[in-house]
Amino acid sequence: MTISHLTNTTWLLLTFTLPTKRASQRVEVWRKLQRYGTVPLGNSGYLLPDNPMNEERFQWLATAIRKYEGDASIVHVRSIDNISTPQLIGRFAEARSREYQELLRELQKLSAIPTQRRSSGRINRLRARFREIAETDFFHSPLQKRVEELLAGIDSPPAPAQKVPKANAREYRGRVWVTRPRPGIDRSASAWLIRRFIDKKARFTFAPEEHAPRQAVPFDMFHGGFGHRGEDCTFETLRKSFRIRDRKVEMIGQIIHDADLLDEKFGRKEGFVIDEVLNGWAKQGLGDNALLERGIDLMEGLYHAIR
Repeated sequence: MTISHLTNTTWLLLTFTLPTKRASQRVEVWRKLQRYGTVPLGNSGYLLPDNPMNEERFQWLATAIRKYEGDASIVHVRSIDNISTPQLIGRFAEARSREYQELLRELQKLSAIPTQRRSSGRINRLRARFREIAETDFFHSPLQKRVEELLAGIDSPPAPAQKVPKANAREYRGRVWVTRPRPGIDRSASAWLIRRFIDKKARFTFAPEEHAPRQAVPFDMFHGGFGHRGEDCTFETLRKSFRIRDRKVEMIGQIIHDADLLDEKFGRKEGFVIDEVLNGWAKQGLGDNALLERGIDLMEGLYHAIR
């Protein structure tokens, strides 16, 4: 990593407050901040490197905090007067290093157990933890490679689903659906679901939150419409809201959930490949509509590929 790359790093700062009565929600927010790999700044500020994925995570978290009657602000920061950029990067590096060291200790204990007596559940938990840490290893710790080598050749499995207010598909026919620009895996899969099971002639448009057309149906926006609900991604919210009972769709929901929310809930890996393909097309400079249509085609292919 070059010096110029280090000094050009910019940051996202999330500051928030929650009412004291919201103890369980405070724990939930804290766990998400841990999972996202944040570094604390003062008493109620949390930092992440500034990139679209981290901004989206903070936006969803800020939305949840406000729903819990709290206040949340997200600030783009170039520098902090009493902490240099290399010092901040050092804090992230230390945090990941501690997490990798913990994982290495667990793996060393495991490797001392004869192969036939090793618990597959324990192995899967360690693999899931590694993916979690690596996802937030923004400055590429050298320990990542060591852990990866110890984990090589080990595998893991999946899990089930839940309830949501019912929506009537007839009321959503002939409508325009709006989402944020640069659709990723959850929005592409959701658009496919809408067009295949809710309205074959559904049209899609893109707008930032504050400029969404009033008559359009929002999906995967931070406020209103069909978005993340509880632990569900937008695809799962739509599937449950419109009561789409299809085994393949349920399986696709698990794939999208794990790739979008990164919580290893179902142990599905396929979505990470789909996400990479969509990111590759986005880097080619495709427009939002072209990107969404390709994503829809990709999901249709996946639907037919599932047996």
